[in-house]
Amino acid sequence: MKKIQLTLAVGDYEITRPLRDGTVQAEGIDLTVLTGMDSITRHWRFLRNNEFDAAEISASSYIVSRDRDLPFRAIPVFPHRRFRHGFIYINRNKGIEKPADLIGKKIGVKAYQVTAVLWLRGMLEHEYGVPHRSIDWYSDLDEDLDFRPPEGVRLTRVRDDQSVETMLAEGELDALLHPDIIEPIVRKDPRVGRLFENPKAAEIEYYQRTGIFPIMHFVGLKQELVERHPWVPRSLAKAFEQAKAIGMKRMRNPRVAPLAWYQEALEEQDALLGDDPWEYGLSAANVKNIETLMGYSHEQGLIRRMIPMNELFLDLSEGAKRGTFRT
Repeated sequence: MKKIQLTLAVGDYEITRPLRDGTVQAEGIDLTVLTGMDSITRHWRFLRNNEFDAAEISASSYIVSRDRDLPFRAIPVFPHRRFRHGFIYINRNKGIEKPADLIGKKIGVKAYQVTAVLWLRGMLEHEYGVPHRSIDWYSDLDEDLDFRPPEGVRLTRVRDDQSVETMLAEGELDALLHPDIIEPIVRKDPRVGRLFENPKAAEIEYYQRTGIFPIMHFVGLKQELVERHPWVPRSLAKAFEQAKAIGMKRMRNPRVAPLAWYQEALEEQDALLGDDPWEYGLSAANVKNIETLMGYSHEQGLIRRMIPMNELFLDLSEGAKRGTFRT
């Protein structure tokens, strides 16, 4: 069979690298893998410009795209997860000591629709009693998809010559929710700190109570590609699974990373999160994870309804008792 040529934009992670270096070949597909852009640029270019055949995309923005019936589909492959308690930053001079102190404050975000920010708004509201409508929000960037704030949400886009990170350090903002480690933290700016002094402890407690290791990204495909080649989603999903297995096996080598207690960190992850915390597919745990995120999206006015899993993701089933590779 002649292979079809597709472009895939994805992060350069251990669990995706075998796709980029050719160790894993998606059956029937000659993949051009693009890894040279940051996440928020990749999401914008895929959802706004349709630049790639498939891409790792924002879970939040993809859910919005399905609510609007835009021409994108996704497979239940989740290349990126991250706990988020450590990504709530505060100006130390504002008297903010606990989550409830955020009520009524001016809080910056990279973009309102960003998955990390959606998780954080939802967690602050449901876990700590901080209503999202009690905040004056200030966003740095335009959204992956155009968004009109619902009634009661106060959202201001800062000027292009402003930065929410600088505004936080200088006291123009009280706090900041961000998907990345911000520059004032990297530079150890004494004016800026984290809301949770021990975010890891808060994240462990959250996971042990909820079972949620927050999913950040899905793998999206152009709908026209799926219609033209309906076998492609299964082929890509299998390739991502194979790449993850290779990446996780490689991570068992303590020489992979120049970290003194790397092996101990892996053993701690196993003990806390289980054998496969990066699990793909629609297991009960993953469905709870996604429905929690989607519930926040619905509650906060980004989507009009809760979307069933069979509308959110393509069906990868090969039929009962099939797919065992018996020939």
